[in-house]
Amino acid sequence: AALALLCGSAAAVVVWKWLGKRQIQKKMEEARRTRDEGLKKMAKAVQQFREQIPSVQTDAILSLPLMELTGRLHEGSLSPKTVLYTYLEKALEVTEQTNCIRHFIPECEEQLQEIQQQREKGLLFGVPISIKDHIGYKGHLATCGLVQCLGTPVPEDSVLVKVLKKQGAIPFAMTNVPQSLFSYDCSNPIFGRTLNPFNPQKSPGGSSGGEGALIAGGGSIVGIGSGIGGSIRLPSSFCGLCGLKPTAERLSVWHTRLRNEDVCSRPTPVPCALGPMARDVDSLALCMKALLCQEMFQLDPTVPPIPFDEEVYSSSAPLRIGYYDTDGYIPLPPCMRRAVEETRRALQAAGHELVLFSPPRIHYVMNELFLKTFFADGGRAWLDVFAGGIVDPSLKPQVNCCKIPRLGKKLLALILKPLVRLFKQFLLLLKLKNVAMISTCRSVKEMWNHHHQIEVYRTEFIARWRELQLDVVLCPVLGPAFTMGYPGKLLTAVSSTMLYNVLNFPAGVVPISTVTEADEEELKLYRGSCDDPWDRTLKSRGAAGGGLPVALQCVALPWQEELCLRLMKEVETLSREK
Repeated sequence: AALALLCGSAAAVVVWKWLGKRQIQKKMEEARRTRDEGLKKMAKAVQQFREQIPSVQTDAILSLPLMELTGRLHEGSLSPKTVLYTYLEKALEVTEQTNCIRHFIPECEEQLQEIQQQREKGLLFGVPISIKDHIGYKGHLATCGLVQCLGTPVPEDSVLVKVLKKQGAIPFAMTNVPQSLFSYDCSNPIFGRTLNPFNPQKSPGGSSGGEGALIAGGGSIVGIGSGIGGSIRLPSSFCGLCGLKPTAERLSVWHTRLRNEDVCSRPTPVPCALGPMARDVDSLALCMKALLCQEMFQLDPTVPPIPFDEEVYSSSAPLRIGYYDTDGYIPLPPCMRRAVEETRRALQAAGHELVLFSPPRIHYVMNELFLKTFFADGGRAWLDVFAGGIVDPSLKPQVNCCKIPRLGKKLLALILKPLVRLFKQFLLLLKLKNVAMISTCRSVKEMWNHHHQIEVYRTEFIARWRELQLDVVLCPVLGPAFTMGYPGKLLTAVSSTMLYNVLNFPAGVVPISTVTEADEEELKLYRGSCDDPWDRTLKSRGAAGGGLPVALQCVALPWQEELCLRLMKEVETLSREK
């Protein structure tokens, strides 16, 4: 009888698990079906528009920079309807190639009617704009690529969406993201993998990878991404775009699902920041100018009421620019260091003062501050978001490491620590040690101390900056685009961008050239720091990168977004002249 009861219980558990997984599969299938139906509706609407107005000069409209497009929309030589349907048509084409759109927003047609009723034309009047998956839009899902986020539509627009609408913009698409947003690749089990529009074998970056692919492919003129470790700057680097991560509190994040925080809310000393992505720096500046308005300051009183400072952005005064071509943590491929050196010379020739700058203690930032911020609990809360064990392949290495019991992690750390000293293969073993340990905070006191250590590091960094009397800093960004699958193998390669999230400094990326044949030849001789498996993985992730965009990162002190954009504009102008 006892054996029969045991067998019955085991069978019941198996059936229960099977039913749970079947329910999850149904939810995922329903989400994909809803997405596909939305695509069909938009395609039908575009076709109807084409039949009504067959003579639209599509290429001419798509080629207009944002500044010129807004001018034409304001003066009335272009209608918002023509521009919207032109971009809808192109977006359909781009998502067919790259799978970058998670959902079309059918209410864009209602917004088209509403902006005609506005008494004053906003700065973004008639501009179609795309937004990242987790930015709240009333009546739509904010999924973060997670199954448990599929059931509940967002009850109201996020503050950012409200402000965009007030400024006359027309949000028309929500773009794809990696599962849980914790990746700089772009793949999730619900909506699949997004491809790089320059090369389908390459990643578009993440977590704002859908935005990167859509804008780079020409299907959107400007979009809103978010970043907590490089999620605006890395897709911008991989896709050849300009992207700005502002100081975290400069733009409102109210009613935006931040890295599945609605599922597992927890405080973090490294906050998420929303920011614009576009094809040129002037577009970023216009977007920031539009967002930093009284509407945002009234809707979200936690945002400092600091309007965009056009005078700082438009200034032509010489800058004192700190620079470095490596942070000493991740060896960069030849093309990225070449980009820094060429730009340094061009800036110097243009009359700016360049000063060598060395960011302090990067290994400490990555190995202690970064990991302990995101895995203070050993990754347990993060594991909870993977309902039914549905994990994207790109995240499985990290998820499996988090599943190792604490005792197992300690044993691994003890084994690896002496090997670091014995064999000097520092980068590889340190990476393994970090992933194994997932530096945890073992008490509330230790958590508060960790927060304090971040503030201490910020103070130290700012003191070094001021000691050299710097205005801004020019430095590398991770790139060019990784081959698919490699971001999951190289989690800690994001030191170039993560540093400025830990510091909460505004930082932006601007493309300046492409990978040349000479860069490719030099990469064949690349040995990294130790010529070990870690370095060889770094080398192979960038193979066959000819023609891919090469970008640089520009940084300013907190609340000085305009100065950061000023340097980005200077770099962009010099690279275009070249």
